[in-house]
Amino acid sequence: MTATAASRQAMGRYGEDVAERHLVGQGMAVLDRNWRCPDGEIDLVLRDGPALVVAEVKTRYDDTFGSPHEAITVAKSNRLQRLATRWLAEHDVRPAELRFDLVAVRQPGHGAAQVEHVRGIL
Repeated sequence: MTATAASRQAMGRYGEDVAERHLVGQGMAVLDRNWRCPDGEIDLVLRDGPALVVAEVKTRYDDTFGSPHEAITVAKSNRLQRLATRWLAEHDVRPAELRFDLVAVRQPGHGAAQVEHVRGIL
C-alpha cells in the first residue's frame, strides 16, 4: 500500500469514527460497520427507531476532489441500494423503513471535525 493510499484509508477510518459517534449521540444504534460483500462496502448500518439506516460516510479536508455531496453519484446510489438489499437478505431483516443517509465529515487544518448529517439522500 502506498503512503497516499494509507493516508486516505486512515482519513476514512477517522471520518467513520467521527460519524459513528455523532449518529450514536443522536440516538441511533450501530448494527454493522464496514460490511463487505463482492459488490462493495457499506460504511455504517444503524437502527433509528423503526428505520434501518444505510449511512455513507465521506470525509474531506477540503473540496479539492469535490464536496462529499458530489460523491453520491447515480452509480454510487445504485450500488448502495444493491448493497442494502444484500445486507437485508444476509441478516434476514425486514425493517419498517429503509433510509439512506450521508454523513459528511470535514476535518479542517485545526480544530474539531465538522459533521453534516443528511437524511434520506436517495
